[in-house]
Amino acid sequence: MAVTNTTDTPDNKPDFVKAAREVTLIGAALDALLGLAKILVGSIANSYSLVADGVHSLSDLASDFMVLAITRFSRSSPDSDHPYGHARFETLATVLLGCMLLAVAVALAYENILRFLDTESLPIPTWPALIIALISIASKEWIYRYTANVAKEYKSDLLLANAWHSRSDALSSIVVFIGVLGSMLGVVWMDVLAALVVAAIIAKIAIGFILQNLRQLVDEGLSVPEQKQIIALAKEVEGVVNVHDLRSRLMGSDAYIEIHIEVDAWISVSEGHYIGNCVCKKIRKHMPDVTDIVFHIDIEHKEHDSFTELPTRNEIIAILESAIPKLAAIAQLEKTTLHYVNKKVFIELFMPTADENTLTECTNKATALCKQHKWLQDISILKRIPYTN
Repeated sequence: MAVTNTTDTPDNKPDFVKAAREVTLIGAALDALLGLAKILVGSIANSYSLVADGVHSLSDLASDFMVLAITRFSRSSPDSDHPYGHARFETLATVLLGCMLLAVAVALAYENILRFLDTESLPIPTWPALIIALISIASKEWIYRYTANVAKEYKSDLLLANAWHSRSDALSSIVVFIGVLGSMLGVVWMDVLAALVVAAIIAKIAIGFILQNLRQLVDEGLSVPEQKQIIALAKEVEGVVNVHDLRSRLMGSDAYIEIHIEVDAWISVSEGHYIGNCVCKKIRKHMPDVTDIVFHIDIEHKEHDSFTELPTRNEIIAILESAIPKLAAIAQLEKTTLHYVNKKVFIELFMPTADENTLTECTNKATALCKQHKWLQDISILKRIPYTN
């Protein structure tokens, strides 16, 4: 028996879109102003590192527009084409954002390596470059903290990537400040070296985002410690004999799991289903990122075997009706319980009313029937007492 147990996440929809849009628009305005200011002042003040940092800021602006475009769509509800939702679009967008960052880093590194090889012709930066670098450090660190808080609240890898994009700008501005100051103090190549360090910072962050999110795109599952935690939580539920074949996949910030739960072979289907729901409830309580659980109810492994050679319910009922005519007339055959255990069938029959002679006759014929069929282990004839108020 396999059942899907899904939890809704309403807080990840309209509220998230609104919060993401607000923080991203603020960041975009800041990136546009800083990018243009850095390139303009860097060109006038002879600072290659500040110009490189300006390009970095404008790449932040491009990522801001990508975030705005993808956040609404990625948190849309599942549909017929995307039954698991649209969270992978956020993952894909994060990979693309990482690729953009990496391309910027490579271009900046190439350009400034050429300058570093010809330091004799390098001009000396002037003080306006220091002022813009300080403004960039303060403003980009502020927008990083703002965006990171929203990302953590709504568990968005894309927003967190964008936040780190902003922090990388703050870090690179620190390097720019040091490089410009060193060049002004007489170490001419310091500004170009700072530009190369900025490129390296951007590349490191970009590669991290690419690798982390590519793992999700190829269906990487939960970590081994997380899988062990899920199994341990499931085994704590009363009625669970064992757990096996746990599989998982990550979809953005959400985890989807499939788990096989072994229960005693003699319990009812409804009890097995209830035990499965209890397992889901316990896992979600301790691991809220697990949003979708498919559980399979299996009978205890030591009892589990192939039942392909055993007769079906309809075939068994037909045999009972033929072999024990009186039983067919008075027993509630539609409520007959069948247990398939160890390649044998155990039958529980309920008779609402029957005199002792009829009960004895049916019992004797049931015993003979068990001897006649090797697959039939036991027939229990139970007299059901009707409930009355």
